[in-house]
Formats: sequence, C-alpha cells, structure tokens
Amino acid sequence: MASVTKEKLIILTAPSGAGKTTIKTALLERMEALGFSISATTRQKREGEVDGTDYYFLKPEEFKSKITNDEFVEYEEVYTDQFYGTLKSELQRNWDLGKTVVLDIDVQGAFSIKEKFPHNSFVIFIQPPSMETLKKRLLGRKTESEASLRKRIAKAEQEMQHAESFDSFIINDDLDLAVLESVDLVNGFIER
Repeated sequence: MASVTKEKLIILTAPSGAGKTTIKTALLERMEALGFSISATTRQKREGEVDGTDYYFLKPEEFKSKITNDEFVEYEEVYTDQFYGTLKSELQRNWDLGKTVVLDIDVQGAFSIKEKFPHNSFVIFIQPPSMETLKKRLLGRKTESEASLRKRIAKAEQEMQHAESFDSFIINDDLDLAVLESVDLVNGFIER
C-alpha cells in the first residue's frame, strides 16, 4: 500500500439517512481532486444501485474469503449477516490516480480507518437536525421494513453520541449549506 504520510482520506460518516451519500455525491461532482472508495457489502442491492459503482455486492462467502485473504482495511458486521468493508485495493486505486480518497462509511468503520490513518485522514460526521427528521428521511426512502427501520433508528441513536468524537461535524438541516460546509472542510484538509 502507498505511504500513509502522503495519501489522504476524507471519511464521511453518519447514521443511515442523515445525508452522507448525498453529500459525498456533491463533493465528487464539485472537486476533481477526489476519488470515491467503493465499499463492499453483503446486503441486497436496492433499486437503481449498480454493482461496482455504488457498492461491490458480494455473497457472504466471497466477503469472508476476502477477510481471510486480508483484503480489507476495515470491515464489520453492521447487522446480523450484513457485512460492509473498505477494500485496500480501492484506496490504492484512487491514490494511484493521484486522488484524495472519499469514504462513505458507518461510524464504527470511521473509527477503524481513523485509527489506522490518524495523520492523513479527516472524518466529517453528518448529523440530522433531529431523530424525527431522520425517521422521516428513512421512511421517505421506502426501502425499509418496520423491523429494519427500528434497527436503523436504534443504531442511529447510539451513533449520534459520537458526533463530537470526530474531526468535524455538520448538521444537515439545509442540504445546500451542508454541502458548502463540507467543501470548505475538505479543501482545508487537502491544502494542509
């Protein structure tokens, strides 16, 4: 893997439904210096998602084989039998292109990456204005069963307690403002 003192990582983390993927997309559209690290997952593909663009959708056996082969920088079982992870090859692919890597990952994954790359990573926690707003956003997706919605809300409540543990946090009440704040933070980190 490339030197950890030169290559940089921007980590966007948030509870599910807080807007990190929307903000990530806006950052990538506005900033040529950024490249996206596509995460691997065993979860089911949602309508409109593309394998190799949104995620690498793997069968559990494939994911576990990659764990055995030490192909992940970090991974975790977020929900029972639902794995997510950051492939070493994704970081390297972007660094080889001269890009600062953007990761869109959950809170535990953000802690793991920050621990491995303490000096060349910057973590932005995207926070919803309230739990009620978060619940409305998740319901608006129309991708959640009642059981999965309850799981996501419970996990979000726990994750919100970590907002101030990261390098910066943004309250995503006004998306345009949240994107502008994110661009400013990312530019500040890249220019260091």
